[in-house]
Parts: sequence; C-alpha cells; structure tokens
Amino acid sequence: MLYIVATPIGNLEDMTFRAIRTLKEVDYIFAEDTRVTKKLLDHYEIKNTVYRYDEHTKQHQVANIINLLKEEKNIALVTDAGTPCISDPGYEVVDEAHKNNIKVVAIPGASALTASASIAGISMRRFCFEGFLPKKKGRQTLLKQLAEEKERTIVIYESPFRIEKTLKDIETFIGKRDVVIVREITKIYEEVLRGNTSELIEKLEKNPIKGEIVLLIEPQQKEQRGGNKYVNDTD
Repeated sequence: MLYIVATPIGNLEDMTFRAIRTLKEVDYIFAEDTRVTKKLLDHYEIKNTVYRYDEHTKQHQVANIINLLKEEKNIALVTDAGTPCISDPGYEVVDEAHKNNIKVVAIPGASALTASASIAGISMRRFCFEGFLPKKKGRQTLLKQLAEEKERTIVIYESPFRIEKTLKDIETFIGKRDVVIVREITKIYEEVLRGNTSELIEKLEKNPIKGEIVLLIEPQQKEQRGGNKYVNDTD
C-alpha cells in the first residue's frame, strides 16, 4: 500500500497522530530531501530508513517503488513540508500505483495552500492554483492568460527574492489587483500583508520580507459578501 503523508510546514506540532503512526509502521519512507525528513523522524523517534525521491531521482525510483509495492511492502511518500504532489514531486508514482491496481491512501495534514487561504480573508469559493510561476520562459504568456481570470482567486507560491518582481508583473499583465501575501505560515514570524499591488510594492521596497510566501490575487469581479451569485441559477 502507498501512503501519501502530509508533514508540518513549519510547526512540528502540526504533525497528526495518524501520520506518526503510519511513518512508524511502513516498511519504507521515500522523501524529497532525506536530511529534512530525518530531522522530523528524529523528533518523533521514528527509526525507519529514508530513501530519496525527488525531481532528480524519480525517473528510476518510480519503478523501484512500484516493484516494492508489488511485493506487498508498505511505503510512505513525504515531501519536505506539507502535502506531497502539491507543487512537489509525487504524482508520477501515484499514477503508476493506480495503473497497477495498488491502493493509494491519503494521510492528510498541513498544506500551505489551504492554511494561507483560511487566514487571507478573501473568498475562496472559486480559485485556481498556479504553484510557482515560471522564472523566465513562459512567464509573460501565463500571466496574460491569468489576466482572463475575472471571477476566481489566483493562488501562487513565491520566493522572497522574486515577490516584488511578481507584484510588478501582475500590475503589468493582469492589472492593479487587491492581493494578500501570507508568509512563514505556522512559523514564528508568520505574517499576513493585504493591499493592492501598488501598495504592497511600495511597502516591500521599504521593508523587504523573508521566508516562504503564498500570494493570493483577488478576482476582478468580487463576490458579494454573504452571498453566492450562483445560488439562484436555474440552469
């Protein structure tokens, strides 16, 4: 059986009882960065050996994992932080497991996407998730496509080194929008910054920020508070 195990995104207390038990009981653990995962395992006194599964090793590791699963071994897949397969390696081995009629079980937990959305204070009734924007090739094309998103909140992961550039690109290709920056979610310096793109560009130029960032871009056509504009649809 293949277990997809969510791990904390900053605060180790966000590890679930079920995730701890699963990692203790499986035969093998595959992780994006074995050093990062080893620290988590040591904290919870989990003795299992960890093997590497990332963008550089997945080509041969997928076959290895499937072969072990066919031998009825139980395997857990984790990422450095949060839920695997969400802007992280993993979907390929899950896909192969399904194709081979191997059961895949989710062990849910922390996710930067949902945690940030919950404290942003904007409508998430409809949203699109873009992960990390391309650094160069295809970046402008994607931003121009996102400019067509009039009704859905757009969620992006971003680096502190590129956040100012991304805000400026949003103004250029999508237009001035209200945005929310959630940084260092669940960590000591967790912070929520809200305003339009121009306001936050000015703020960050004066006071640059550090840490991992989730950027939420409000839709051009905002949902009325307390209502769902589709509730009276009769189609």
